[in-house]
Amino acid sequence: MTHYVAIIEDAGPDQAVGVWFPDLPGCFSAGDTLDEALTNAPEAVALWFEDLEGEGRAIPRARTPSELKADPEVSTDMANHVIALIPAPGRALQPAAE
Repeated sequence: MTHYVAIIEDAGPDQAVGVWFPDLPGCFSAGDTLDEALTNAPEAVALWFEDLEGEGRAIPRARTPSELKADPEVSTDMANHVIALIPAPGRALQPAAE
């Protein structure tokens, strides 16, 4: 099963916990707590995939945490925030080739 790295930012008790995916531009989610944000994340990925499928676009390849850590555009976020692996939807969608 394919998993996408999610970056989770907890900005404090008066703000929602945000979740975004470096490999899925524009895909984001949130929740009032870390647990809620993690619960909501798979649905955000599924909806994002539906939109992509509807547009006839290819699914981006999920990079490994090590690959993302080596990416200077992502490494700082990984160092400063919580990360999680979120499963891709269980449909027969194939990632784009490299």
